[in-house]
Amino acid sequence: MAAAAEKKPVLYSEWMSSCSYRVRIALNLKGIDYEYRAVTRGDPDYGKINPIKYVPALVDGDFTVSDSLAIILYLEDKYPQHPLLPQDLKKKALNMQIANIVCSSIQPLQCYAVIGLADGKTSANESLQIVQHYTDKGFRAIEKLLEGCRSKYATGDEVQLADVFLAPQIHAGITRFQIDMSKYPILARFYKAYMELPAFQAAVPENQPDAPSS
Repeated sequence: MAAAAEKKPVLYSEWMSSCSYRVRIALNLKGIDYEYRAVTRGDPDYGKINPIKYVPALVDGDFTVSDSLAIILYLEDKYPQHPLLPQDLKKKALNMQIANIVCSSIQPLQCYAVIGLADGKTSANESLQIVQHYTDKGFRAIEKLLEGCRSKYATGDEVQLADVFLAPQIHAGITRFQIDMSKYPILARFYKAYMELPAFQAAVPENQPDAPSS
């Protein structure tokens, strides 16, 4: 019984997925030991874990939760160490606002463009332009929200929810979509700080067990 109670959470993840990347950062920040299970695209068995078949999903004992924001909020409530949401209502709202810009106004549109390319509905150049357009729109909005920010991270000198969502989106922009971060000096400064943190370094897509070997 004790062994079952102490069973590690299982993260169903895909190395390049920015949604999975967010959850890996949150797990690392909270010091949660977890099992990584790689999901390959089109895996029919994964539908038994998450009927919509998107990554990530987290299995914690007899409970399964999917969607990166839902997973992270679940972790936030269950594992209070290294809180990702501040008590201050205005800062909490700002964290949620930034996270939602990333997961509602940038990343899904990026995915549609990539899927369009895969399905032959858009050319490589058209797909890239779509991604760059919506990334620029979102990043400019976040820069405006954080105008005059002097803190080390997005909403203070401690890593919080906004940072957990920003880091993967910036990483994808730099490594996959030719985003010029000099246009977004505040976000560029944060990203440099993120990449100095072990919790973020360990979560980087290229460091995952299912990442292609160089």
